[in-house]
Amino acid sequence: MSSGTGKRNVSPSKDANGSAAKKGKQSLVTPLSTKAVNTVRVLCADMVQKANSGHPGAPMSLAPLAYLLWTQVMKYNPKDPQWLARDRFVLSNGHACALLYAMLHLTGYAQVTMDALKAFRQVDSITAGHPENTLIKGVEVSTGPLGQGISNAVGLAMAEMHLGAVFNKSGHAKVVDNYTYVICGDGCLQEGVSSEASSLAGHLGLGRLIVFYDDNQITIDGDTALSFTEDVAKRYEAYGWHVQTLEDVQDLDALLAATEAAKAETDRPSMIKIRTRIGFGSKKEGSHSVHGSPLGAEDLKQLKSRFGFDPEQAFVVPTEVAELFQAAGAKGAAAQAAWNTAMEAYKGAFPAEASELVRCTEHRLPDGWREKLPRYTPEDKAMATRKFSEIALNVLAPMLPELVGGAADLTPSTLTALACSGDFQKKTPDGRYVRFGVREHGMTALANGMFAYGALRPFVATFLNFIGYAWGAVRLSCLSHFGIIFVMTHDSIGLGEDGPTHQPVETLEQIRAVPNLHLLRPADGNEVSGAYISALEHSYTPSVLALSRQNLPNLEGTSAEKTLLGAYVLAEMGGSNGGGGAPELILTGSGSEVAIAVEAAKTLAETVRVRVVSFPSWELFDQQNKEYRLSVFPGGVPVVSIEASATHGWAKYSHAALGLTWFGASGPYAKVYAKYGLTADNLVSKAKEVLAFYAGDRQVPSLIDVPFISNQLDHKPVATSHA
Repeated sequence: MSSGTGKRNVSPSKDANGSAAKKGKQSLVTPLSTKAVNTVRVLCADMVQKANSGHPGAPMSLAPLAYLLWTQVMKYNPKDPQWLARDRFVLSNGHACALLYAMLHLTGYAQVTMDALKAFRQVDSITAGHPENTLIKGVEVSTGPLGQGISNAVGLAMAEMHLGAVFNKSGHAKVVDNYTYVICGDGCLQEGVSSEASSLAGHLGLGRLIVFYDDNQITIDGDTALSFTEDVAKRYEAYGWHVQTLEDVQDLDALLAATEAAKAETDRPSMIKIRTRIGFGSKKEGSHSVHGSPLGAEDLKQLKSRFGFDPEQAFVVPTEVAELFQAAGAKGAAAQAAWNTAMEAYKGAFPAEASELVRCTEHRLPDGWREKLPRYTPEDKAMATRKFSEIALNVLAPMLPELVGGAADLTPSTLTALACSGDFQKKTPDGRYVRFGVREHGMTALANGMFAYGALRPFVATFLNFIGYAWGAVRLSCLSHFGIIFVMTHDSIGLGEDGPTHQPVETLEQIRAVPNLHLLRPADGNEVSGAYISALEHSYTPSVLALSRQNLPNLEGTSAEKTLLGAYVLAEMGGSNGGGGAPELILTGSGSEVAIAVEAAKTLAETVRVRVVSFPSWELFDQQNKEYRLSVFPGGVPVVSIEASATHGWAKYSHAALGLTWFGASGPYAKVYAKYGLTADNLVSKAKEVLAFYAGDRQVPSLIDVPFISNQLDHKPVATSHA
């Protein structure tokens, strides 16, 4: 290893093989290992050919590395794919998933049968076109959008580092003890999210993170020389990584030597840059044409002949190869048995810690936690909902050690610091507050990895407008059933002086459009408490808490428990009938505009019976039965909504929507609200127009009675990790 940079150029013939020979070690390159590697290559090519779709090139070139990892390096148990102490593997270049599916099948993961391989990329098959963690126990994270997997892996390594610091005890075998291994390609390293995550990984010194960079010099467009000529090794050295370079992926001994050197580097994450030939063995070897298309019948036949297989047969695994891989997979049972013994001893010595670890991995919340969240009355001080969030978060954190997170360099603004804990840093990995830096996308991808590890409930924070920077990772949170808590402050034009570049107008609508994502926009302190209850109790659904910068009053009638219903009747007032009876008009809104609706209702109540409905969450309301929804919005009553956001979507719940059609403006928030008509006076005026429109015989359309048509299926996550 050279001094200073930490870069290690491994020459297979002189370094790794030579060292192995000098020490008398038997080479890993044998006729059987060669046959096993070639079996993986041909099996992957068969999968893509049968599907007539997919990416055969990378799996074929990476087969030696996969063989090494699954037979010589990684600790895993196919009989219990979610064993807590397993090594984590992430295929960041998820288009190469035929390789992952082949290895899971060969090493004995029961779900991944030969029939599953034959159903690659077919409807309702678990072997989807890119790996999905909700389909297969053995796929840690959903990958495919490039850069996400390596970034998730940083989160996985952070979780291991933190949980190990918290739960491992001197004098006892480690109960949190694993490495995170990653295969990534050029595309992953070109995406900006990987740079964000890798930079933080170097800062934190994640010594148990090992990345294998598939340097095949090919992208979809062609040679990487078209667009990607930087020195990746030097870039990662600058991030603070330990970097090695291998010139040939075929040399298993060199691969193992480099991997062992990476494992020995405990203070820095490691990258092993490996030169490969995409589509190895194909007539298209080394060309971008083998990246994303089947080989074709003739090329596949010559490939099989070249590697000693019958060209007329498909999906063949020679008996001796099957036995080799099954034996490799079976080793994990003994490793887990030893860990189980250590865990039993740990339970005896540290019963409280053991109980807490099991509770966290099962996503069970402790008894009585709900009741400890604050409740407020109108006499309590008006504050921004971000401030109410700070109070709630710091009530919860001492009870819930699984709450780990931080902000994208906005802690003084998002108010997410944890008073009960210090920072998570290289020297203090037991800390629970993460300084993510100005890295919104990386922050969210890391949180996904932390959740995927098990035992943690990550929260991340920034301004609501900047969730757009993290959108790729947010979408994967939802697809993956990772219950991330997004604490998004400065939620409207109410942030004021920073102006349109910071004021989210379309953002609420974007969030509401994503499946399996809950948006909660609380109106006051009680609803903030309710928002945290909802977020924590939905372990497999991410939640966005949209919080105000400006102060809001605590309203009469709000409730943490009613917040869980999504929408509820906040107030009934006025009317010519002396204050009783059914409403003649309904005003509804979310967040900071609920107080405006209450103020407007007081004026309107001089002539009509007005109901005010607080509407913190569309998603939670849609989950209620029709009877309840009709009790909130009875048919035949005009509904007017107000929200400092785009109005699209409100037609589902209101007959007229008062909102925004432009990006906002810079100025004191009250004046910005007035400029765009988000005032009680304007709401009164618009409500009177609606009442006039429906006066006489004109029928008011019933909103709830109109069928809401959706073919959405009920997707359930796979079981969580367990200790």
